[in-house]
Amino acid sequence: MDHTGHGMTTELPPFTLGRGLELTGEPFFLTASLLALVLYGGAVARLRRRGDAWPIARTIAFVLGVLTVVLVTGTGLNDYGMVLFSVHMVQHMVLSMLAPILLLLGAPVTLTLRALPPAARGRTGPRELLVRLLHSRYARVITHPAFTVPLFIASLYGLYFTPLVDHLMASTAGHLAMNAHFLAVGLVFFWPIIGVDPGPHRPGYVMRMLELFAGMPFHAFFGIALMMASTPMIDTYADPPASLGVSALADQNAAGGIAWAFSEIPSVIVLIALLFQWYRSEQRQARRHDRRADRDGDKELAAYNAYLASLHSRR
Repeated sequence: MDHTGHGMTTELPPFTLGRGLELTGEPFFLTASLLALVLYGGAVARLRRRGDAWPIARTIAFVLGVLTVVLVTGTGLNDYGMVLFSVHMVQHMVLSMLAPILLLLGAPVTLTLRALPPAARGRTGPRELLVRLLHSRYARVITHPAFTVPLFIASLYGLYFTPLVDHLMASTAGHLAMNAHFLAVGLVFFWPIIGVDPGPHRPGYVMRMLELFAGMPFHAFFGIALMMASTPMIDTYADPPASLGVSALADQNAAGGIAWAFSEIPSVIVLIALLFQWYRSEQRQARRHDRRADRDGDKELAAYNAYLASLHSRR
């Protein structure tokens, strides 16, 4: 019997790239992704109509982030992810570690704040509500490292080393909730580290790097634990379809290898982005310092000239 994880039986043909990229996944993420692209594009168009610029690199990053979400949830990869642990792990890693980074580099919150009009004096509009949320106690809690790092780690161990994953994979709603959770956890974890949007926590760049690497070793340990297991750990993937020609243990070993190796890619992307942001921050501070020095120098020169003029008038 071939399990889909939703209480159904189906026969999946061997995985190929063309079949895996067909738009056959669940419509929830397809609809949400399309809506995100429309809203983002509309906000950029609004800025351009009033003569404001928006960096093209941010738009590209956001679009790529949305496309990665579609790739792993709205295509045939989602179907294979229901019966192959290795494909599911690709979905998990992309949703929690790659898509959030690209989406955050797109600065959607900053774009929203710039696109929304301010409310009339004495009133509260969507823009004011968003600003209030960004400065709320709730935002401070969910973006604090004491919350984000344990949550990031618990999303691995608390899910796969307990019966929770089998319970969620048994229904469409559970599977959707799990994928949405992966994406939300990634956004919350990477927002204070790499996000260019305003937020309640913005530590220095060294501390951001420490936050980044605080969670990465646990990914490696998790992957190693999967690869070293001698029996299938997840009941949902204990009996993969015979048509795929994959044993459960080999599939689990591949999933562990993906979890172990995948953390390197996001870490490199985040590290490069942080170093670039750090460089630009130093450049801005240097320019501010030069402007301040120029102003002070002009004041000193004017004072010296006034002093010379007073001496000349006395003579």
